Amino acid sequence: MFLILLSYTKPLDEVDLWLDDHKAWVKQGFDDGVFVLAGGQSPRVGGVVIAIGETREQVESRAARDPFVHKGVAAAQVIEVRPSTLDARLKFLHAG
Repeated sequence: MFLILLSYTKPLDEVDLWLDDHKAWVKQGFDDGVFVLAGGQSPRVGGVVIAIGETREQVESRAARDPFVHKGVAAAQVIEVRPSTLDARLKFLHAG
C-alpha cells in the first residue's frame, strides 16, 4: 500500500487552474481499482491518496502523471506502508 502525499508548491489560484484535470486523474485511479481513498488536507496545503495493487514504480509513475505534479503546482511524495495491525474494517488493505 502506498500513500501519495501532495504538497502545493504554488498559490491556490494556480493550483485551481488544474483542479478539474486533477479530479479526472483521481477518478481514473479509482476506475483502475488502484486508489481507495483520496482527499484534501486541512488546511488546504495539498492532498493525500491511498493506492493499492501496484508496485512503487507504478505508483510513482502514476503520481508523476497527476496534472498538479506535471504542471508544477504540487510535489508528490510516495510512501510505502506495510500494514501490520489493522482494524477489521480495513482488512482489505492488508492484501493490497
